[in-house]
Amino acid sequence: MTANVETLAKLYLENAPAELSAETMAEFCEFIMDEFRQLPLAIQASTSMRYEQADEMFADIEQQHLWVSTEAYGADYPNPFYGFALLAVHDYDHYQTQSDFSLEGEIRAYRATASRAPSLAIQKILYSEIVLKSAAHLVLGRAPEPKLVFA
Repeated sequence: MTANVETLAKLYLENAPAELSAETMAEFCEFIMDEFRQLPLAIQASTSMRYEQADEMFADIEQQHLWVSTEAYGADYPNPFYGFALLAVHDYDHYQTQSDFSLEGEIRAYRATASRAPSLAIQKILYSEIVLKSAAHLVLGRAPEPKLVFA
């Protein structure tokens, strides 16, 4: 593992959860729902389906279908559906950027989503959820406890 992955994972794992204002959370939820509604494919929730390789996910997307995990993706969203919607949007950005599940691929997918974000606050949430959390997952070998970290 590169030092970069370990440094980013440490930021996620060792920092306290960020506190968001109600206004920022509402802005984030509105942004994610707008993005989710624009996805041009059928999204199906699953408790067990996981894509091991990006190519498997890309093949499904090319068939106008995407499996999305129902596991908790984010921390303290007003409704768990927002984490699900974020993951669907994020997965589609992996497809749009043809990026894999490596840290470099996660950063590429993050940049695609962040480029559409309406504010720096939303970009920070996305960075925590996509880049920092992914780095922690790569270092731990499992999903870390969900939280938002502004480091």
